[in-house]
Amino acid sequence: MPRYTNLDGTTPDKSLGDILKWQVLDRITGKKAKRGASPRPFVTPRRPNDGSALARLSPHLTWIGHATFAMRLGGKMIVTDPIWSPRIQTIGRKVDPGVALDRMPRIDLVTISHSHYDHLDLPSVRRIAKANPEARYIVPKDVGEVVQGAGVDKAQIVELGWFETHREVDLSVTLVPAQHWSMRVPWDRNARLWGGFVYASNEGVAYHAGDTAFNEQVSREIASRLPRIDWAMLPIGAYDPPWFMQSQHMGPEEAGRTRDLLRARTLCAMHWGTFKLTDEPLSEPPERMREWWREQGKSESDLWIFDIGETRDL
Repeated sequence: MPRYTNLDGTTPDKSLGDILKWQVLDRITGKKAKRGASPRPFVTPRRPNDGSALARLSPHLTWIGHATFAMRLGGKMIVTDPIWSPRIQTIGRKVDPGVALDRMPRIDLVTISHSHYDHLDLPSVRRIAKANPEARYIVPKDVGEVVQGAGVDKAQIVELGWFETHREVDLSVTLVPAQHWSMRVPWDRNARLWGGFVYASNEGVAYHAGDTAFNEQVSREIASRLPRIDWAMLPIGAYDPPWFMQSQHMGPEEAGRTRDLLRARTLCAMHWGTFKLTDEPLSEPPERMREWWREQGKSESDLWIFDIGETRDL
């Protein structure tokens, strides 16, 4: 297998010592406990959604949780980085999925940004494949064999390199770079490509960043090579402690700067409030995002911070 790097030639490789410092030493010194404690009990806001709104043929976007969205665009029902499972290994969900998987309409396309367990969840893929045997899976290079492990037919999988495009009638899906890395087991570190996706149709252009750190080169490259983005799904959580996370995840302010570099119209916040993966309080990412947005004097209508299960028209 090839070993992939980011556009700038780097990978955010952290050693076992770094992990121990974060998980053990910071806990002993109290840093981890202090940051993780919320000033008040917090549950990510959730709107009841029985899936009926998703059956509409007009374009719309629903936050299922974490990096999972259900999007109707170009006549297709698209699911991004699907995770409906109650836990990622030992980490449980803090809030149920916005729409139960068995209440979803027929799924046409599934895009998976990379092989990390919170973005490529095999139990969820297995359930989708069983209920939607004709669904197509669009993934970065060398991720296909992992998806096949969930019982997906190889003929239904499309692997792309950066800036390669797959077309489905009125919709094109292009894999774009992300500033990240990949691993499922110790021996496949960075052996599978990662990225985000741009979905272009006559109804508009959406972007799902997958998992990414802030990187000006990446954002400018996407903006220069693809149509202007209407809806940018950008991660705003899993950023603390910065010394460990900044090379692989972005925070709220960096998400705002990324939206500006992309020249995108609307920022759709994701990757927060669903799983407690890092040290910041669950409630902090949207609070910081809204504060930065106000300080920059931006229009409130251009910042979409969804409730879990909320559907918005595109």
